[in-house]
Amino acid sequence: MILAIASGKGGTGKTTVAANLAVCLPEPVHLLDCDVEEPNCHIFLNPEIKSTERFTLPFPTVDENRCNGCGECSNICQYNAIVSLKSKPLVFPELCHGCGGCSEVCPEEAITEAKREIGTISSGTWRHITFVQGLLDVGQSLSPPLIRAVKQHCGTNGITIIDCPPGTSCPVIAAVTKSDYVVLVSESSPFGLHDLDLAVDTMRKLDLNFGVVINRVSSLDHRVADYCRNAQIPILLEIPDDRKAAEAYSQGLLLVESVPGFRELFERLYNRILSESSQNRKPTPENKRDFEDIA
Repeated sequence: MILAIASGKGGTGKTTVAANLAVCLPEPVHLLDCDVEEPNCHIFLNPEIKSTERFTLPFPTVDENRCNGCGECSNICQYNAIVSLKSKPLVFPELCHGCGGCSEVCPEEAITEAKREIGTISSGTWRHITFVQGLLDVGQSLSPPLIRAVKQHCGTNGITIIDCPPGTSCPVIAAVTKSDYVVLVSESSPFGLHDLDLAVDTMRKLDLNFGVVINRVSSLDHRVADYCRNAQIPILLEIPDDRKAAEAYSQGLLLVESVPGFRELFERLYNRILSESSQNRKPTPENKRDFEDIA
């Protein structure tokens, strides 16, 4: 089972839910930190990192002696990473998504691929958890390819938990695509409700099963819970606004191991996820568009 933990905005407690849920599960767990611009699952787990590898992305290089300036490479590129204006093409590696289309259509076979490093993938273990993290290099902006590379470490048995980037843009789509179930983490605030609505719309467009965890539940603000009930969205768990939990979080401690009652909360969350995912499982049409490939 592949379980994605996502949120419409940052700061809702998405990583807290992902890390604590992974610790509670009795079966082998793969925890993939796909929030590659700011990964922080390791703060709570402190895993033993056993391997680190650089991740590279291909980009085109042009042999100007063979190029005839036909512009076919420029026409096929949807990201303007290679541009030909009746002259030899100009290449902008930072815009290239590495699809290889330009080299395929070049009639003169003037385009070959070079590699550029954009990030790092680290792997390790912590107790029963296999931990994998992606970290995008400073100054790089193209995170979906690195996210997809991290997702190649999904386990073949047990459960895989993906800590997704916040928001609803391309990195999030790359992270949640092909998940069996998505947990959207929100908070009891006007901003939490606004961004949850965006995330819900995204999940529905991707035709993914999902439910909501409401973090830092306030007795004075019920708008997120009311929204979920009106929209018939399962509320998987309501996490109380607990000072002890805030103190533990600020010290990088796991709630399930430092705050009484929280292990039971997250065990109940997992059981609810299993129930919801089995009831609402949808067959994937063979011709369904793979959003991950265009993210």
